Amino acid sequence: MTDFKTSAHKIAMLALPVLGLAGCVNLAPDYHQPAAPVSASWPQAPASAGTSVLPTANDLDWRTFFTDPRLREVVQLGLQNNRDLRIATLNIERARAQYGIARADGLPAVGVDGEVSRSRTPASVSNSGETTLSTRYSVDLGLTSYEIDFFGKIRNLKAAAMQRYLAAQESRRSAQISLVSEIAAAWLQLEATGQQLALARSTLANQQKSHELVRRSHELGAQSGLTLAQSQSTVDAARVKVAEYESQLAQDKNALTLLTGAPVPGNLLPPADFALQGRAASRLVMPPAGLPSSVLQQRPDVLAAEHDLIAAHADIGAARAAFFPSISLLGSAGTASSSLSGLFGSGTLAWSFAPSISLPIFDGGANQGNLDLTKAQRDILLATYEKTIQTAFREVADALAVRTNIAARLQAQQSLVDSTYRSFQLSNALFSRGGGSGFLEVLDSQRTYYTAQQDMITLRLVEQINRLALFKTLGGGWQP
Repeated sequence: MTDFKTSAHKIAMLALPVLGLAGCVNLAPDYHQPAAPVSASWPQAPASAGTSVLPTANDLDWRTFFTDPRLREVVQLGLQNNRDLRIATLNIERARAQYGIARADGLPAVGVDGEVSRSRTPASVSNSGETTLSTRYSVDLGLTSYEIDFFGKIRNLKAAAMQRYLAAQESRRSAQISLVSEIAAAWLQLEATGQQLALARSTLANQQKSHELVRRSHELGAQSGLTLAQSQSTVDAARVKVAEYESQLAQDKNALTLLTGAPVPGNLLPPADFALQGRAASRLVMPPAGLPSSVLQQRPDVLAAEHDLIAAHADIGAARAAFFPSISLLGSAGTASSSLSGLFGSGTLAWSFAPSISLPIFDGGANQGNLDLTKAQRDILLATYEKTIQTAFREVADALAVRTNIAARLQAQQSLVDSTYRSFQLSNALFSRGGGSGFLEVLDSQRTYYTAQQDMITLRLVEQINRLALFKTLGGGWQP
């Protein structure tokens, strides 16, 4: 037993200096972050009120970004149940396992093998001329084939696996950002549809009252049959709108349920009211102002593209290492005996040490082709990284373009709602008193007022979605 331990110790002492040489050369090209192929500033800057300094998008908690507690609860529900996000999380687990495999390749594998064999040698071939039976017992502590990483092949493969694991993490964060944004947009769309439905129902109720007055007046001979028919048509048109928005509301609820991955409780749904004569409640905070375009490099999709690019550099190093010799070690130390009782006795030591070297001479251009492939993949990923930044820049620039005049549009639309309301009130009053205004003028002013209210709801939704788009495209506000 002492001889076995001594032999194993000697093999380990011989292997350690060789292992220390592993990875002393790295053939991978140096990585330098590419310059962002976009302007340092945005084409338009978002309007900001006051001089208070807001936190950057990366520092803002998404729970702070959503001011409505119902919306926060719905987003949290989606983060817990959405299947797309669950798939992205499982992709991280897969990448982590792949990195663990690549990391294990850089370490020697040591194992213990036990064996017993029994053989019969016939007399015709036996040296003694007699039939013999033999038994052999052995126990070996072995170093399985281990490649010494002189030229960084295994180290670069491990580095590439690590970068792909990090890319999977960023992809998961990007999926979370998209999910949070989609849930919030669906919730806001549901709120707007509910407001449109409430408006349509309110309009229908008013038109039914007007139609009843016209009908009574017609029975008394004060209104013509044409006026009565026109009044009925407005009621029917309003009923069509109510049915249309009821159907749309049900579809919006289904879309929100799909995104959250579970039914949304009724107390978390947006209120079905509308406030057109005052300022509507905002569900999201104002986006930060004055951010440089360099913040795009912190977007998770940009970071994922960069991790893939770094992995491609490591792949080039592994492909270059294939042109050089590879040295592998194989050794074992143990004990062998013809009897089980004498297996660990003195004089039973057995060992072997078998280093090997492989030098590529001719491979038909396979190694060169593999190197060219990794270089082409690196160039593709570089272009992908630059395109990702350009796409991100365009998304933010588009959101800022909407943000530039959204306040003026809201103010003008509110003024239009107010003026069309006064016009409708005046024409209706003149018609009721039998003045110069006919029922067609009342219908026209009523339609104009109704359309102005519809457009106001839509524009307020656009303003909220724009805030959401800015925080999404800036890649921030989503970290718990």
